[in-house]
Amino acid sequence: MFKRAAIFTDIHFGMKSNSKVHNADCEEFVDWYIEQAKANNCETGIFCGDWHHNRSSVNLSTLDSTIRSLEKLGKAFDNFYMFDGNHDLFYKDRRDISSTKFARHIPGITLVDEYTEFDDVALVPWLVGDEWKNIEKSKSKYMFGHFELPTFLMNAHVQMPEHGDLRATHFVNQKYVFSGHFHKRQVKGNIHYIGNAFPHNYSDAWDDKRGMVVLDRENDGEPQYIDWDNCPKYRTVKLSELLDPDNTIIKDKMYLRVAIDIPISYEEASFIKETYIKQHDCREITLIPQKQIDEISTELDISKFESVDEIVSREIVAIESDSFNQKTLLDIYLNL
Repeated sequence: MFKRAAIFTDIHFGMKSNSKVHNADCEEFVDWYIEQAKANNCETGIFCGDWHHNRSSVNLSTLDSTIRSLEKLGKAFDNFYMFDGNHDLFYKDRRDISSTKFARHIPGITLVDEYTEFDDVALVPWLVGDEWKNIEKSKSKYMFGHFELPTFLMNAHVQMPEHGDLRATHFVNQKYVFSGHFHKRQVKGNIHYIGNAFPHNYSDAWDDKRGMVVLDRENDGEPQYIDWDNCPKYRTVKLSELLDPDNTIIKDKMYLRVAIDIPISYEEASFIKETYIKQHDCREITLIPQKQIDEISTELDISKFESVDEIVSREIVAIESDSFNQKTLLDIYLNL
């Protein structure tokens, strides 16, 4: 199926209410990915799911960015394979309606909408029903999918609970399994969660290890991760750290949440915000008063700045009850 493959996943076109900035980041990433793929002599491209973010509709400006990017990918490779993640599907338990169906009409793009094996390679879109039971039977050496495996960290940085379905131990015959879905890059045994294409929000704060993977199948090589250095970055810091003349925190395309831990007036705070954004080409600086922080919780580790989604996900996972299924509750909440 391929000699050298360039792999990425979870780009989420249309995220942040179809933000033009986010879609522009997606297009810039695609250009960088193609450049890196060519530099590493990759003739094949593989995308592991969640091309779009919104499962019920696609905005026209997002669609414009999508088509332009897919046309580039179709021209850049001998073959570019892509399959759906859960965000691409209108129904989470069916694959008959998806936001990527049209991609099959773009030259050079192969849209995989069912479990497919080529030689010793398996391409597995989001599994539905009892399809997960077939994974253990696969003899493929390399498997690419969009899996939801227990014990790996979800996007809220809590472990996916056991759910009685697919587990890492079911991939008994694979040398490498590459998956999308969870956004943090993580490896356990033969399972590789590649991580989202680039940081998307404060769940990715201080973690810029995002980008792509090159796999040399011809020479049976080890996976080579390549980070996108020019990716958007998210940081959570204290104001005293930000004002330190020796700090090197701020970079281009950065989003900052700043805890005000020193006495400062409203005018001074506004001046700092405007000055730093202008001087450092920052995208966003959010100043959070200490009083507001204290009112939230005296025990909360503010350096982590947990979102509502992170807090709720953690609490759902922590439920101990015979009356509720953790995974079902989590799925319901994450798809609200």
